[in-house]
Amino acid sequence: MTKRLAEVAKKAGVSEATVSRVLNGRSGVSEATRTSVLTALDVLGYERPTKLRGERARLVGLVLPELQNPIFPALAEVVTGSLAQRGFTPALCARTIGGVPESDYVEMLLDHQVSGVIFAGGSYALTDASHEHYRRLTDRGLPVVLVNAGVDELGFPRVSTDDAVAVEQAYGHLRSLGHERIGMVLGPEGHVPSRRKLAAMLAVAGADQTIVERSSFSMEGARVAATKLVERGVTGIICASDVLALGAIRAARRLGRAVPADISVVGFDDSAFMTCTDPPLTTVRQPIETMGQAAVDILVSQIEEARVLSDELLFEPELVVRGSTAPAPAH
Repeated sequence: MTKRLAEVAKKAGVSEATVSRVLNGRSGVSEATRTSVLTALDVLGYERPTKLRGERARLVGLVLPELQNPIFPALAEVVTGSLAQRGFTPALCARTIGGVPESDYVEMLLDHQVSGVIFAGGSYALTDASHEHYRRLTDRGLPVVLVNAGVDELGFPRVSTDDAVAVEQAYGHLRSLGHERIGMVLGPEGHVPSRRKLAAMLAVAGADQTIVERSSFSMEGARVAATKLVERGVTGIICASDVLALGAIRAARRLGRAVPADISVVGFDDSAFMTCTDPPLTTVRQPIETMGQAAVDILVSQIEEARVLSDELLFEPELVVRGSTAPAPAH
């Protein structure tokens, strides 16, 4: 017990006597200090005393798929900073291959009495994945915000990049360069943002001109998919992420084609270091800073005003032209 008091006191920046007063429900402690102590208790993984368990911590979960795609650390930086400014403590949960599944993180966050959860790139974006763990959040009435498109029936508010505008920008750019056979490397069949991108491509190019290959969101998966596109004669490739675009560039080179002289490639995200690739990547930029702040604003308004929201906010992306696109090769 003494060790626990000392740890909590150090984390909260108060005396052990103050921690003791909070845990025993005594008066003479400001609300801000009381919140700091309870948050420190939650962050350190200690159970609250029974009489305090009904109160939620000012702790907010941020659940990410993995941190290998630079777009997710960028989002985490915006969200955690914005939460801290609003007086909440972020709890970052990043999944790894073969690691803790999303459903286990949800249980852990519920155990810690979090005030709300922000998800990015989770199984909510896959129509064929299990969504049972999200229903546990709904049952508890816990505020939740999803970043980028998810299955409609969950009913959570969403903050998304407009996938249709992204495809229109990428396709328009390649067409303006004279490309006629334009292919796409998309995520799995059940991936909702990829479905939206495909629908947009069908709208602008037509079913007979839409050439698509599916991939996992990995560079190697994209290399395999893009190889098939190049072998089918495409000269321009639109990808559902920057990581997929880098895989497509690798595929073109392994087939002896130059990027962009023979094959033009457009990514999606504008994640870190895309100016440093060879060639620098033309991509459609997600407005991550604006989206991350909007996700926090929506979550906090649910927490503090108990408003139930189920809208989707769409944010317009921006085409960033760099060195991976060029005029179509002459026949």
